[in-house]
Amino acid sequence: MENEINVLLVDDEAVDLEWLRRRVVSHERLSPERVQTASSGFAALELMKRQRIDIILSDIRMPIMLGTEFARQAKAINPQANIVFISGHEDFHYAKEAIQLNAHGYLLKPVEDGELHATLTELCLKIEREREQHTSLTETLSLVNQELLLRWFNEAAPGEVEAHIRSFLAPTLQGGTAVAIVEIDDIAWKTQHATAEERRQWLGRAAQFIRRFAQERHMGMVIDTYDSRFVVLAAVSESAFAELLEELIRAFYAEFAFSVTIGTGMYTTAFDRLHDSYRQAQAALSIKWIVGKNRLIKDASAWQPKERIAPNLEEIVDRMLKAMLEYDLTAIDDCLLQLFDGEHPLSQKNEIYDLIIRITSKLHADLRQLNEHLYEILNWDSHQPIILFQFETVHDILSWLRRRFFELSERLYLKRQRQKRKLIDDITAYVKERLDQKITLNEVAAHFNFTPNYLGQLFKAETNSLFSDFVNELRMKRVCELLMEPTKKVYEIAEQVGYKNIIYFNRQFKQHMGMSPGEFRKKHNI
Repeated sequence: MENEINVLLVDDEAVDLEWLRRRVVSHERLSPERVQTASSGFAALELMKRQRIDIILSDIRMPIMLGTEFARQAKAINPQANIVFISGHEDFHYAKEAIQLNAHGYLLKPVEDGELHATLTELCLKIEREREQHTSLTETLSLVNQELLLRWFNEAAPGEVEAHIRSFLAPTLQGGTAVAIVEIDDIAWKTQHATAEERRQWLGRAAQFIRRFAQERHMGMVIDTYDSRFVVLAAVSESAFAELLEELIRAFYAEFAFSVTIGTGMYTTAFDRLHDSYRQAQAALSIKWIVGKNRLIKDASAWQPKERIAPNLEEIVDRMLKAMLEYDLTAIDDCLLQLFDGEHPLSQKNEIYDLIIRITSKLHADLRQLNEHLYEILNWDSHQPIILFQFETVHDILSWLRRRFFELSERLYLKRQRQKRKLIDDITAYVKERLDQKITLNEVAAHFNFTPNYLGQLFKAETNSLFSDFVNELRMKRVCELLMEPTKKVYEIAEQVGYKNIIYFNRQFKQHMGMSPGEFRKKHNI
């Protein structure tokens, strides 16, 4: 059975190895056929490449390959393997190195039956507990939870459902996790002649294969996104996850003669960074049509063009994106001219085409990190940029691209301006409601989840005034309104707008208005 525990015993002494095997197979939690032996580290490593091993009991002193070196290589093959070293008293100085290798235990020869039994029981319970947690978490992830999680991943600002998601992801986050997105390649044209029912059944078999692959290898949770894509949350170490994803790519092709491409995000133990990991996986997958399919794409930002076209493209596009966000059309144009009319101008249409694909793909990947979508903003089909072949000159192509990028910059700029304007309006409303209290920049910044320094600079840039001057201006406007009501006394008005000292209030009012409150009322015949 797949859930049974596999044990590997390693010792170069045949007698010791057989004696250890007889005692291990007698343990009530282990199946005798699941206990295997190897007379050297090399033989043990070869066996581990063929099947999953859960527990390793290894002599620490062996010829050619020491037990500690074997353990390092064993951990590289299966980071989840639990290793226990066995050796004599004179070899106890190896214990320090064993600890560094994160070994589960260190038993001294001759190993007593009770101590061996207790160690095996502890390891079996640990493995069973981990598997139960994994199974429980997978079962908990019902269709409803899948929808909630996918919706949360795709939200720019996570909402109220976040607490619920946090609770059922907690076990996975404890050991660290990452998001991977698996996409079946060429599904549209390869199934274009199939009926809807045939396509649905084929996708069902593909989904079942991916889920079974992940379950058998305890790789993590698989969520079907219903668009020939699957989201995977890692339940193994970063290196093991990458190896398993590479294996999935090979296994899927062998099973279906279809390739899959996988984009991955960063590893994290922080719930708040899981959102970023998902976006990074999306960004990685978005450059598939440039770097190629049937592969694992770990980091979209690390992609570099290999050909001679625009060797400093990355740097120029980074500057162009910054200019787009700042609505600096001159800088955008300078970047485009540098890309197309640099030291080695391009003349062949296919070179121009390749260059545009590289530019737009990098922009798209970078914008995905900012929760923006290049092709949605421009209403541009990323898979069919056929319009580029309709132009007859480089100048025509550059003019078209310039208009589109200017349009992109304008839309991004206006969107951010609306966001900033709304923030200023919200801050104004917040301050007006609290004019009778002491209001500080620190308090307002904390309320709106910004640093005081950033909010102060933003406020100055958007209103052309310091935050403190803005608050005083609102207070004085409110004072003037209240002074127009003859029934209100000056000291009452001062208290209503947050001044506790009437003398200080009078001084501030005169400094701001050029007259005292009494003179203000006299001027307006109040």
